[in-house]
Amino acid sequence: MLYGGADMSSLKDKVAIITGAGRGIGKESALFLAKEGAKVLVNDLGANPDGSGEDKIADEVVEEITSLGGEALANYESVDSYEGGKNIFESALNEFGAVDILVNNAGILRDKTLFNMDESDWDAIMAVHLKGHFNCTQPFVRYIRETNRLNCKIINMSSVSGLIGNFGQTNYGAAKAGIAGFSRSLSMEMAKYKCSVNTISPGAATRLTIDLMKAAGREVDENDWKQGPQQIAPVIAWLSSEEANEITNQIFHISQGNVGIMQQPAVIKSFKSEDVWDLDKLNMVMPDLIAAKKMHDEQVEKKGEPS
Repeated sequence: MLYGGADMSSLKDKVAIITGAGRGIGKESALFLAKEGAKVLVNDLGANPDGSGEDKIADEVVEEITSLGGEALANYESVDSYEGGKNIFESALNEFGAVDILVNNAGILRDKTLFNMDESDWDAIMAVHLKGHFNCTQPFVRYIRETNRLNCKIINMSSVSGLIGNFGQTNYGAAKAGIAGFSRSLSMEMAKYKCSVNTISPGAATRLTIDLMKAAGREVDENDWKQGPQQIAPVIAWLSSEEANEITNQIFHISQGNVGIMQQPAVIKSFKSEDVWDLDKLNMVMPDLIAAKKMHDEQVEKKGEPS
């Protein structure tokens, strides 16, 4: 089916920037948004999983979109520089005349335990993931403020590594946790412009994650949609649509064919003291706090089971 048809128009005439859109989740999202009528800037440096090298793979995605009647533009900037983020935004604005949607998806991996991690491994992850979100988002939000463009959408990529934790990923986990915090605060700043800011926690077999999944003993079938990045793209498209205008400051987890919403940080149980806490008092209340947390986690796990 040709893109942008009458029955495929939930994002008709919207303009989307998707970083890291040459492969995996980014590519599937670019194709899906284009199918729904969006004009898409396909950004990808074309690097290896560790961030090294370059390849103009964005061209292939653009060709696939345009061959089916969609509109797309390739961009090869790296998100790890402020200038790169600015150029990505300006390329989309100059080509399409407006920007409505930003999907911050670009990412790399440098997995090592902290014992063995080089400073460069830490810095590279922070530059692409956490600073990359800043680099690409600031030009967009400034544009929204200056033009008073309403109902724009920002979709950021966190990870269970940042929200729950994962062995050998202190750098990646820290960056992804930072992105969740970035998104929460940004949603408050953008509320007056009716710009929704949401976060995705994806569980999908991609070039970055297949080896990790196999190492964890999971069987990986790249042709199974419940394991692949194609399960993430429809959620990103829905969050980009008018249906999600009132949805903001949320984290959605998509994995194994399931779509779920994650709880935000909150106090589960607390004790009050009229005097400064001392060690004896803490010895009395800490077991109750830990027990309350354990019970809460068990309840949340049960509630989170697919219905």
